[in-house]
Amino acid sequence: MNSTRELGLSDYWNKRYGQGTESEETTHEWFRTFEKLRPFLEKELPSASSEPRILHLGCGDSTLPADLDNLRYRNQISVDFSDVVIEQMQSKYPDLEWRVDDIRKLGLESSTIDIAIDKGTLDAMLYGSQWDPPEDVQENVRKYVDEVTRVLKPMGRWLYITYRQPHFVRQQIIREGVWDLVVERLEDDPGTFEYFAYILTKHDAKE
Repeated sequence: MNSTRELGLSDYWNKRYGQGTESEETTHEWFRTFEKLRPFLEKELPSASSEPRILHLGCGDSTLPADLDNLRYRNQISVDFSDVVIEQMQSKYPDLEWRVDDIRKLGLESSTIDIAIDKGTLDAMLYGSQWDPPEDVQENVRKYVDEVTRVLKPMGRWLYITYRQPHFVRQQIIREGVWDLVVERLEDDPGTFEYFAYILTKHDAKE
């Protein structure tokens, strides 16, 4: 099987997270560390005092939920389809909410999330031609985007962090009449890899 395609399978991640060859302190921070993302998040997240419900989509073993908890964001839920990594994270951060779930069919009620965060999860679904993805890629992405749309409250936001260029991403995530989309190029050190933040705001149901 193509190794890129394997990234969209829970068995691959269960095996990777369950290898046990790395230090317990080692994490996989795809697409920038918290400190690199902090200026962007401080700008885009509602104040912690407003207690926004934050959903981490495909959380893996990132420390981002714990980092935000340290900033007093107490109302968070982190989901991943790898039961291995969820068990690990529950053990490390028992005071936070972790759940084994499939982002293509989330076990969450509709219109209950203020902020959804994706830091590399959608990218794990994508393989093959970026101009003309295989049918299973298109179907999985469609289900994922539809689920994010469903669980977000009106005016809720989806923050998607990726290295993928806007002309490839727009065709995958745009939904006419559903989202307002803003793309931001994330600042970094000169000569380093370029990253983008896609900020999608769900339309108010009254519109």
